[in-house]
Formats: sequence, C-alpha cells, structure tokens
Amino acid sequence: MAKVQLNQKEQHYADTREQAEEIISAAKENENLQMHKIAEKYNKYGQYFLIDLTYAYQTPKEVMESRPQKDNVPEGQMSIDDHEGIEYSVDGSGNVSMPAGQLSIEDEEAEAPKLQRVK
Repeated sequence: MAKVQLNQKEQHYADTREQAEEIISAAKENENLQMHKIAEKYNKYGQYFLIDLTYAYQTPKEVMESRPQKDNVPEGQMSIDDHEGIEYSVDGSGNVSMPAGQLSIEDEEAEAPKLQRVK
C-alpha cells in the first residue's frame, strides 16, 4: 500500500511583517494552499512573526474513491474473491445441510496436524 499525503502544515519565522507577507505570497503560488496566518509575537528580544501555512492535497474520500477495488487486500491476506468458503443450504425448519463430499469445519480441524506443547 502506498502512502498518500493528504495535507501538510508548515510554520515559518520572519523578523518583519514584510518578510512574513513575502513568505505568504510565495506560498500562494501553490494551488494546494488551504490556509495561511500571520501571528505577531513578542519576547524579550523584541517583535517577530510566525507564519502558519496549511496545504491540502486530497481528502480521504478522494483517495478512497480513486483506489482500485481489486488488489487492495493487505499482503498475505486472502481476498474475498480468492476464498470459496463452504457451500451450505438451510431448509424452512432451520436445518443446515452441506453438499456431499465437502469437508465440514470439524472435518478440516480433524485433518489438521495437532500442535504439541513443548515443555
């Protein structure tokens, strides 16, 4: 399964508001820019600006709709198409019957090798 990036958040530092606005104008060139914010901050060294940028590339819905329906089974796991299951029928009284020659779960368990406890 491939990784799909849905969004990305960035935070930048600027000494002046002009520098902060330059960072935002450069970010606006990216069509995936979802949100931008300039926060004016102060500390013992003076004023500075934090710029928050959020990019949205795809929504989870878009990713799920674009996934192929076949081959989306995790490695090592059987697809529902690969598993035939056990055929059975139920009559009006609720009795379950299986076609002759098909192993039941109990038969399969009896044929499976038994695990022995090692002491």
